[in-house]
Parts: sequence; structure tokens; C-alpha cells
Amino acid sequence: MASLTLPFAATLDAATGDVEPQGPITERRVSDLQGLIADEAAWRRAVDHGNPIVYRVVAAPVPEVAGELPFSITTIEPGAIGDEYYMTKGHAHTAPEGELYVGLVGRGVLLLHDGREARAVELGPGVAGYVPPGWAHRTANVAAEPFRFLAVYPGTAGHDYEAVARTGMGARVVRSADGYRVTPDQEE
Repeated sequence: MASLTLPFAATLDAATGDVEPQGPITERRVSDLQGLIADEAAWRRAVDHGNPIVYRVVAAPVPEVAGELPFSITTIEPGAIGDEYYMTKGHAHTAPEGELYVGLVGRGVLLLHDGREARAVELGPGVAGYVPPGWAHRTANVAAEPFRFLAVYPGTAGHDYEAVARTGMGARVVRSADGYRVTPDQEE
């Protein structure tokens, strides 16, 4: 099978989160996290007070099709809604595919859930987190500066955000006296 994409070099700017050449850009605001935040009153206040950007994904121009290997940089801004750190919406893959996250700047937590148990992996510059096939995943920024990571995944992986919206992640990343803690959903 011939590739749809010609060979190219991409510049990954860890300082800005940009990818050049640039493909699609996705921005998510607080309002996009509706139903995902434990403290609904805090979520509503954040929406009503500016609805800030929570994260931005800058992709390379690689199509999400069989045989291709799309990649992107995600930047999660510092902040929290209630006690819950800013996070991505989270998704499961529609095909049984893995994914690799590589920390670039800042500090974050990769939260994973396989339907039975939740696990957390701390990410920072130069630290890779592996998402096995079948594990839903989301990432939270647990620092006072932006957290950026590179994501690489098979083009056939697909993204199912509704699965996470329906079933949750089994745990949450919340502020604590020590910085953060991962707490089971039922402890809210």
C-alpha cells in the first residue's frame, strides 16, 4: 500500500507547542468539559467567567488512516476547576491500538482506565507514557506552567470521546497539600 503522505521533516517547538508543517489545530475550553468535571458549580462559574482555553492540540499534516502514524503536541494550560486540575476530555480508541505520549515541558499525569481499574503515570520532560490497547486515557496538568506532550498513534486508532463521557475514568487528578493526588471517582 502506498503512503498518502510524502516524507517530510517536522519541527516540534516545545516552547510554544507548535508543529511545522502544521496540520489541524483543536482548542478546548472549559465549556467543552461539560459533564466531565466533578464540581458542576465550579465548572459553571468557570464558563461564566471567561470560559478559558484548557488545552490546544497542534497536529502534523498526517492523515488518520491505515498505515499512517499521526502525531501532535498537546498543551494543557495551568489551572483547575474546583479542585480538579485542567485536563483533556479523554478518549478511548475505536480500534485496539496503543499510543505513546512523550513529555516535553512541565509536569502532568496520564490517567488510564481499562473499565476495571484506573492507573496514573506522571509525565515530565523526556518521560514517555505508554497507553496500551483498550485503555481509555486523559492527561492533566499538575504544575503552575503549561504542560506539553507529544502524542504518536496509529492512523486507525480512532477517538471515542463519548465512551469516557459515559463511563468516566475511574479516578480524578485533584489538588492536594502535596501538589496533586489521584482519587477514585467514588471519593468525590
